[in-house]
Amino acid sequence: MNKYIIIFLFLLSSLFGQESGKPYVLLISFDGFRWDYPQRGITPALDKMAAEGVSALSLRPIFPSKTFPNHYTIVTGMTAEKHGLLANSFENPFTGERYRLGDTNAVRSGKWYWGEAIWETLEKNNIATASYFWPGSEVREEGRHPSRFMKYEHEKPYIDRINGVFEWFNLPYEKRPKFVTLYFDRSDTKGHEYGPNSPEVNLAIRELDSLLGIVLAKRDVSPLRDSLNIIVVSDHGMAETAPERVYNVESLLPEIKCKFLDSGPVMLIAAEQKDIPAIMEILSAPGLPFRAYKKEDIPEYLGIKNHPYLRDILIVADMGWSLVSEATKNYSYVTRKGGNHGYDHQHTDMHGIFFAQGPVFKKELKTGTLSNLDVYPLLCRIYGVEPSPKTEGNLKNIEYILK
Repeated sequence: MNKYIIIFLFLLSSLFGQESGKPYVLLISFDGFRWDYPQRGITPALDKMAAEGVSALSLRPIFPSKTFPNHYTIVTGMTAEKHGLLANSFENPFTGERYRLGDTNAVRSGKWYWGEAIWETLEKNNIATASYFWPGSEVREEGRHPSRFMKYEHEKPYIDRINGVFEWFNLPYEKRPKFVTLYFDRSDTKGHEYGPNSPEVNLAIRELDSLLGIVLAKRDVSPLRDSLNIIVVSDHGMAETAPERVYNVESLLPEIKCKFLDSGPVMLIAAEQKDIPAIMEILSAPGLPFRAYKKEDIPEYLGIKNHPYLRDILIVADMGWSLVSEATKNYSYVTRKGGNHGYDHQHTDMHGIFFAQGPVFKKELKTGTLSNLDVYPLLCRIYGVEPSPKTEGNLKNIEYILK
């Protein structure tokens, strides 16, 4: 009898040893959740994660501090000039093709994505992955998307997303994904509509935190309660905008033929080479609410100087200002009172959040600002796989948060 008990205990310990020996990570994004939102006293679930794990002062994005470029950076560890996503919407000047986040065909075409996402790295190492929404996860080419992924549905109920993730985690061991992403937009949506200091954004903060509470509760009653690591990030922050802080750049250049691309915090200008000195002289006048750079003079720290799709001149608005042209000056989403992002990523209003809790992370660790470039090498370290040689992230900057 004792022999059978010993055998049973051995098999049981082997089973749990196998389970605990394989790390699980749930990477959650709260889009547009600014670095200081957790300081408003309305986020008990994030407070719980901080008490039991790691919390950073902020998570610094890349430039431009936009949704698609930064979500892709988080999973590749690359800047925009290296991973390809120059903005949420941009044009290939050589072919005239456009990438736009609302264009299903474009967002699923691998030609726009030059990086190696973490799900690609893990799948190459026979580690199953899944995504309940994440920019880049729907790329149609074989080997470039997770084993399981959901095509983006903006109106998909949040609770259904959470339930879907835990259905994956409840699959039989051999079918279960070890890495999963989960995305929520509410703080970004309300931030754009009402501004980061509005009551509506506070309601969005409470809602997202309550959803995180549901995730934590589901984890605590699941078989993975002792092996699931949860990381909560945001792609960028949010700044207040107002109609009185809108500047029509085209009005400065009535006599020069230019093409104005994009609006809001960032604008590109395409012009004839002979006209660029005159344009730069006008755009460099003191007192204007933006900084203008010739392509070759773009500061290295912005991380886009060598992107092949850049145009002749880059203009970056001062915090809270919106740049328009004659074609976009009446666009309400640019000129209304509310919020926006895309500004210089070094400004703290553009910073997001980073919280992590689980068996691989230290407890009660508060750290300073982290870079979202370093999340990808961190994930590679957790899984014990070699990062892509393309990555610009540095594990040394972040590995101290691990046990």
